[in-house]
Amino acid sequence: MDSLTTPLPPSQKPIANIEVKAVLLLLLILALMAGTVAYVLYARGVFERTQELVLLSDDSEGVVVGMDMTFSGFPIGRVRRVELADKGNVRIIIDVPSKDARWLRTSSVFTMESGLVGNTKIRAYSGVLTDPPLQDGAERAVLRGDTAAEIPKLVAMVKDLTQNLVNMTSDSSSLNQSLANVQTVTETLKGPNGTLKVLLGDDANAKQLITALTQVNALLVKVDGLAAKTDKQVFGDQGLMVDAQTTVKQVSATLLDARASLQKLDAVLVEAQGIASNTKAATTDLGSLRAEVETSLRKVDQLVGEINRKWPFARDTELKLP
Repeated sequence: MDSLTTPLPPSQKPIANIEVKAVLLLLLILALMAGTVAYVLYARGVFERTQELVLLSDDSEGVVVGMDMTFSGFPIGRVRRVELADKGNVRIIIDVPSKDARWLRTSSVFTMESGLVGNTKIRAYSGVLTDPPLQDGAERAVLRGDTAAEIPKLVAMVKDLTQNLVNMTSDSSSLNQSLANVQTVTETLKGPNGTLKVLLGDDANAKQLITALTQVNALLVKVDGLAAKTDKQVFGDQGLMVDAQTTVKQVSATLLDARASLQKLDAVLVEAQGIASNTKAATTDLGSLRAEVETSLRKVDQLVGEINRKWPFARDTELKLP
């Protein structure tokens, strides 16, 4: 009987109100879990006011729910849903927070880039921030830039380029023929009269041109000698120009004598008109004056004849009777 009434040690005594404490602990755990979920939802912007943006694309490869849309490297929107439209294109529905919607304008451009490495990225570009803001629920076409899709085109271009290089470097290609022609021309230029052969086509034409140039040079030498001789005959110390100058001086002197004789004649005529009574004296003076005038005119005629004879361009005025 003593063993049945022995008290339990303190470590084995039952906890008072254990059911209440368990319920409180469970409620605390549930509250912590709810708070954690609420914080995560708040951090994810679930409770933030947003506006909807719909991007239209022909392919949604690489687009997943929850991925960000960036502007200048900062996330301003999140993909909420991806659906297939009635026309067969893809509708990418993005939630944009109201505080970040100011970066989207009616002139904004949206791109979806898929690189060789890394995930697909959706980006927004707004060049003119003074344009009207983008409305809630607006639909915009997205521009795709898939690097992997460009690889086949690049390979095809490289293949075509390689084939063109092979065709250019073949023996029968136009490039090789042109290089052969250039080499032939170079070898021709190295030889005698090479430039003339290239310009005229063959050696015979080049020799004809050289002969013609030699004859022209000889003709020019003759022309230079003839010009020097002509210059000496015309402009020399005893040339035609000196004789012409002497003759002109003689003509000038004779004309002066004739002028003096005519002045005397004029004076005699005046005296003859004034003195009508002295007819015999006036007649005598007129006779001697006429003789002087005739003498002067004969001198002029002789000088003119001499000029015509000495002048190199004078014409033969001799009359030949049959």
